[in-house]
This record gives sequence, C-alpha cells and structure tokens, in this order.
Amino acid sequence: MPSDAGTGEVDAAKLRHHGDVDVRPGMLDFAVNVQGAGPPAWLRERLAARLDSLGRYPGEAEDLAARKIVAARHGRTPDEVLLLAGAAEGFAMLPRLAPRLAAVIHPSFTEPELALREAGVAVTRVVLGEPYALDPALVPEAADLVVLGNPTNPTSVLHPAETIRALRRPGRVVVVDEAFADAIPGEPESLAAQSFPDVLVLRSLTKTWALAGLRCGYFLGPPDLLARVRHGRAHWPLSTLQLEAIAATGDPAAVAESQVRAEHIAAHRAAMIPRLRALGIEVHEPARGPFLLIRVPDAELLRKRLAGVGVAVRRGDTFPGLGPGHLRLAVRPEAEVDRLVAALREVGI
Repeated sequence: MPSDAGTGEVDAAKLRHHGDVDVRPGMLDFAVNVQGAGPPAWLRERLAARLDSLGRYPGEAEDLAARKIVAARHGRTPDEVLLLAGAAEGFAMLPRLAPRLAAVIHPSFTEPELALREAGVAVTRVVLGEPYALDPALVPEAADLVVLGNPTNPTSVLHPAETIRALRRPGRVVVVDEAFADAIPGEPESLAAQSFPDVLVLRSLTKTWALAGLRCGYFLGPPDLLARVRHGRAHWPLSTLQLEAIAATGDPAAVAESQVRAEHIAAHRAAMIPRLRALGIEVHEPARGPFLLIRVPDAELLRKRLAGVGVAVRRGDTFPGLGPGHLRLAVRPEAEVDRLVAALREVGI
C-alpha cells in the first residue's frame, strides 16, 4: 500500500546503507552482488590497452561509438542511449524529470528514493507484501513518476513485462532499474528492447562484469526524456576507460559470455536454496536474481556472528517493507556456499 508521501519520518541513514560497508578485507563476501573479484582477463587487457590514451580527453566520437554498440545490443538507435557513470548516476538524474509525485515500488534498491527525496521531490512508497508481486492498481494515479527494479533487489522477484507496461499512464514516466537483468538467462521480462515514449530502462555493467570500481551503465529511452535527465550534466561525464568498458561488454561475444555466466548463476542459486533450507532458513521464492532474500529469527544477531567468523551478509531491515528477520545473500558457487554453510552451523541460526 502507498505510504510515506513527502519527506517526513524517513530514515535517510537506512536509505544510504549498502552492503559494501559491511565487508572487510579478507571476508567471505555474501553481502555484495558483484560476480567475482574483478573483470575477466580479456576485458582487463582491453582496458589496459587504452592507458596510453589517457592524456587525451574522451571525445564525442568515442561516446557515439559506444552508444552504437549498446544500441545494436538492444535493437535501439544510438539516440535512445545515454551512457552513465554507473546506475547510481542514473538515479541521481531522476529529479531532473521534475515529478510532482514519485512512487517508488518497495522492497527495492533504496538509491532512487534517496536521490528523489534529497532533491525535494515528494515520494510515496508503494510497499508490496509477500510474495512481493507487483499490482499496478496500488500506485496512486497522481504519481507522474514510478520507479521499480526488475528483477528486484533484494527480493529476487522478476515482474512480468506486461505488468510493468500496465503502469503506464498519460503524463507519467516509468523507470525500470534492470541492473541485474543480464544475470538471468535470456533476459526475460526485460523492456530494454522495447521503445516507449514514457519508459526509461536503466542498465548496470557493474555486477556481471565486476566493474564496481569503474562505474559503468546506461539509460535506454526516448531521446526527449534522455535530454531532460542529462540537462546540466558536466562536460566529459565518462572517462576513456568507462567508454571502453561499455563498448567491450556490449560486443556480441561479450553478451553471449554474460548469458553463460547467467546460466551458471541460475545453477548456483538452484543448488544453494535447498542447502539453506536444510539449516531451517526460510528462503523467498520464486527467486530469479543473483541473490536470495532469507528470513531467520534474529537477523542482526546472525549477521554479527557471521561477521565474527569472517562472513559478510547484507542487512535486510534497511529496505522499506522488510524487517529485522531479513537478510540478503549473494548467489555464489558451491565452494563458497560450503564455507557459508559451515559458518552458519558454527554460529547457529
């Protein structure tokens, strides 16, 4: 149901919380959804090959070349692509749409709500109860901006594209955060390849390609909306290495590799769920993302105990709509899950 319109009684510290703050060097990391410790060797080599060009400003030609590759990847035109310094930059741009009332679907990633509230935009939370299925009727008709994730972080729910399209209304913009869409085989329910005059799709390259330290992503949408969100943007907004990474990961061979990675994630998730349940842990399903939402009797106590034995997991209570029993776990390969299970047995549930 809708709640929290305006800016009162909102815990900004919780909205700002991200899993990386709980990961110390050397910990087994189930808190952050990045796949791997760094980009694959071929991508590192492409980035390293550009180091000698860092003495020159990145030009419009490089931006256009990368946009053409992204456009071809999604069946779009280059003017429907806006390259970003990570999805976080895209969220920071949302206030430039000047909505009168923004509706944010929760539980979900909190960065969009934080960006809107800090810009003075009135926000209403549309909080979905279990099983966290999207109901367009819950969104107030007055909302002229709606923001949601698909698949949704942290519930791992994948909403049907038809349901997302049903959010469209005259005078309303719908923003779909598809940061984890490429972690699902075949990218089902994605709107990335569908052009609408009132829909922006946000993509991140951080997770699948382990580029969190480089910050790469892009918006897909109609040129007029992209012009509105980039208005007032600084010159040279992306570095040479960011442009190179975006172009490299949009190549057909890289897209094919990302789908193989997505298949591995699906297999790891399918193997991980029964192992957690065997320990008496409640795991939310259906789950389609590279992370799992779990519930235990005392999540904060468990999180601290796991940290004490070198395992990091993500708090769930910072997500609107979730409570003190929730945690989020990144999907990991068998060997890492072995260590997690051993730690859970050691500290007790």
